[in-house]
Amino acid sequence: MMYVIVILSMLCAVLLAWVIHLKGQLRSVSRQLEKRLSKHTHNAISITLMDPDTERMAAAVNRCLEKEEETRLTLERQEKEFRATIANISHDLRTPLTAVKGYLQLLSGTPLDEVQRSRLNIIQRHITELGVLIEHFFEYSFLLSDETELHPETFSLTDEVMECLAAAVPKFEEKGMQVCLAQCDPIRITADREKTVRILQNLIRNGIQHADGNIIVSVRNEASDVRVCFSNPVRQPEQIDLGSLFDRFYTSDKSRRKSTGLGLSIVKLLTERMGGGVFASLEGNVITIGFTLPRQIRQAL
Repeated sequence: MMYVIVILSMLCAVLLAWVIHLKGQLRSVSRQLEKRLSKHTHNAISITLMDPDTERMAAAVNRCLEKEEETRLTLERQEKEFRATIANISHDLRTPLTAVKGYLQLLSGTPLDEVQRSRLNIIQRHITELGVLIEHFFEYSFLLSDETELHPETFSLTDEVMECLAAAVPKFEEKGMQVCLAQCDPIRITADREKTVRILQNLIRNGIQHADGNIIVSVRNEASDVRVCFSNPVRQPEQIDLGSLFDRFYTSDKSRRKSTGLGLSIVKLLTERMGGGVFASLEGNVITIGFTLPRQIRQAL
């Protein structure tokens, strides 16, 4: 009887050691998977337990990871091809557009009757709109492939907002719109000035193009960042999908007239590159679109 007890005790001890070792291996696999996610490594999952079932499980996990890596590389290649395509298209379109503008300029200097002059003005207006669309394509493709470092400097965000709005006054007047600065805190930030100006210009262009009334702009301090908002009424607010507003090529205008849907995508890309974020809300027929940027230096002007 004593021998049976001893043998059973030894078997239990071996079994317990096996279970403990097995749990240790499972924890090791979990840590390796978490490391792949957090540190973006591509190492295969390894185990030290000589067990056929566990080895098959690890092999299956590694096959899944290999497939995931292949998919990731395929998507990266397709994205690079897409960027190159957009860049080539925008470049190829710029050349004939420049030639067309030149001939239109020559034509505008020749004697024309009233009907011909009217038609020429229509052509020039559409050519200008086409030029804006091509510039959006070019800018977006450039930003996607731009891997240069940020150039942070300390400047007045408030002044940049005012200067960008002042530069756009002729466009506002042309559309019969006005801009109101509802709240404009004196704010200095440390960020890439050029990219910040691009963000503001794209938001202003978006407002001019889509607003159905006056635009209200606010610049204010928040707890941990700064916030710039553009609010304006819009037509058919029910057609606006806030969740897709900053997506590439999204436009609430299903006919896609005068819009590539790239302006707000550029805003998102630039803002996130500087560690900020974008947001949008809709109350009734008034939409608010804006961005936040981290404030490294908080100093009143």
